[in-house]
Amino acid sequence: MIASVLPTYNRAPLAFVRGAGSWLEAEDGRRYLDLGSGIAVNALGHAHPALVAALTDQASRLWHVSNVYTIPEQERLAAMLVDRTFADTVFFTNSGTETAELAIKMARKFHHENGQAERTEIITFEGAFHGRSTGAIAAAGSEKMVKGFGPLMPGFTQLKWPDQAGGHDAIRAAITDRTCAVMIEPIQGEGGIRVVPDQCLKGLRDLCDTTGTLLIYDEVQCGMGRTGKLFAHEWAGVTPDIMMVAKGIGGGFPLGAVLATERAASGMTAGTHGSTYGGNPLGCAVGAKVTEIVSDPAFLAEVARKGALFRQGLESLIARHPHVFEAVRGEGLMLGLKKWSRQATPQGC
Repeated sequence: MIASVLPTYNRAPLAFVRGAGSWLEAEDGRRYLDLGSGIAVNALGHAHPALVAALTDQASRLWHVSNVYTIPEQERLAAMLVDRTFADTVFFTNSGTETAELAIKMARKFHHENGQAERTEIITFEGAFHGRSTGAIAAAGSEKMVKGFGPLMPGFTQLKWPDQAGGHDAIRAAITDRTCAVMIEPIQGEGGIRVVPDQCLKGLRDLCDTTGTLLIYDEVQCGMGRTGKLFAHEWAGVTPDIMMVAKGIGGGFPLGAVLATERAASGMTAGTHGSTYGGNPLGCAVGAKVTEIVSDPAFLAEVARKGALFRQGLESLIARHPHVFEAVRGEGLMLGLKKWSRQATPQGC
């Protein structure tokens, strides 16, 4: 029998019919603690009453209008994000993959408009995940992502993870007069919950400033309160020029955003980019409520508190099973266990 749904997922034999908070209920009535959160999406759990109210209230008034009109809900959410971050301007999308596409376009357009059309190349890092469009898989470059989908979009150079010995020397050597941007996840998700050390993020910022290269942060997975800060890069006290946000910002409703400084976004004028659904009233109404809740200092303090307790428990697990697990990686509630291996990873920036 041919499946009606394209079989691109290796699905578990489970179907859920309802959720509440951190719990899911399957068709047979069994309850499961949801530690996947829809792959870092359900930042406030399932059926959060404030999100249900925001969505139903907006749905009763207006679902969708084109971006050729002013959308008040979009303006409100953009203002909230600008007020809480480094950004001067925001573009809304439906997904993280779409944010990657715009970040790539924005960086290249910036240099083109500033008389450096040859600066089109973007440095990325092994283990990265930036989405599944042809541009995003070319940026990541891993064989499992790109095999069979060539020819790939040119203009990407993948380097080793920057906390490895000599990492920053390699980045310096890779930046040329054709480099337009460095794109990095402050904490890798797909790549194994690897945290870029604060000194490495600071070093990257200095290097980009020195060479006139734009710095792009992909906070699709690590942003929106997941680490105990609204965005993970805040721990290092540095900011990007462009930032990709999605997943948790909609709390389960499809929503993404690209945040940028006025300078970095200066090439993106009328007609250079667009979206049919991005920034629609439903998505932005939910996103505004999510942002209001997760940016509250008390909420973020609770994430940090629970993350510390979770880490303590995982460290205890490692102590009891040192030949199974090697280390806890991550920040806040974005944590993972690294399995034991014989090879140690050299550190240093």
